[in-house]
Amino acid sequence: MTNAFLSLHFDALVIDGHCDSIGDQLERKRWLGDRSNDGHVDLPRLREGGIDVQFFACYVPTPYQRHGATTHALERLDQLHLLAERLPDQFVLARTTDDILRAKAAGKVAGIAGLEGAEALDASIGVLRQFHRLGLRNLGLAWNHRNAACDGVAESRTNGGLTEFGVKVVEECNQLGILLDVSHLSSAGLTDVLAVSQQPIIASHSNARALCDHPRNLTDAQMAAIAAKGGVIGVTFVDSFLNRANPQDASLDDIIANIEYMLGVVGPEHVALGSDFDGWTMAREIKDASCYPLITQKLVERGHDAKVIRLILGENLFRVMRTVLG
Repeated sequence: MTNAFLSLHFDALVIDGHCDSIGDQLERKRWLGDRSNDGHVDLPRLREGGIDVQFFACYVPTPYQRHGATTHALERLDQLHLLAERLPDQFVLARTTDDILRAKAAGKVAGIAGLEGAEALDASIGVLRQFHRLGLRNLGLAWNHRNAACDGVAESRTNGGLTEFGVKVVEECNQLGILLDVSHLSSAGLTDVLAVSQQPIIASHSNARALCDHPRNLTDAQMAAIAAKGGVIGVTFVDSFLNRANPQDASLDDIIANIEYMLGVVGPEHVALGSDFDGWTMAREIKDASCYPLITQKLVERGHDAKVIRLILGENLFRVMRTVLG
């Protein structure tokens, strides 16, 4: 890797649209302020990888989704607040895009708090507003299964989309300034969100169905519809979303292939990155967050213009965030 690749990468605004790492801090007691050989993400490795902004999902594990979901999500959100409170010189929980720019200028990592699944809302718009007051800025409406707002991708047989409560959630997120994330959502639900939302949406960690026929990946038509509303799709590094038949063979080249395929389908303004670090196993070259510059290196080697690379690394997602969050 030459200095030119590194210069481009570390000068760019780099945003990763999804990780589950805060669960490691809560449940495995792996403090993300310290460098570890376990997992994928901690603050030292985010800085080594040049990641300026990391989306952290407050995922509610399946056993808690019907009982105690709100409490569990709040416990994960508390862990993000602890990180910001105890390491204010290294980490900030961003509520606006200006917070992100200030963090970048100061050499800090900015975190975006999200929910992965609407179970934690307990079918209450008031609870959604409370989460927003606590810093929630991204809502993944589903995690595979059915909840009070919608059906996840694992329930697609029903052809169920947004419920009446789900419509209210989308409308309230538009009003509050919360990003709507349709990764894990059923096909009907994605269509509903696009119809209801007055703001651009994201699919934070989903790949191209045409390259890997996995139900969590998106069709060309779905990607085009997200792009038509001004949204972005985050290419994910999850091995089984890159190579369903032989996940162990998934590679950096597969990640690049998905980026390039999406560039052809939706254009350079609608492609982003969403690793799903600490949520699953990754393509074999991506050992952890410190490996992010490998993506920039490969894109440069493939002849992509620096302006396009900057869009993919973070500027596209930042544009949507600027529209929604302010």
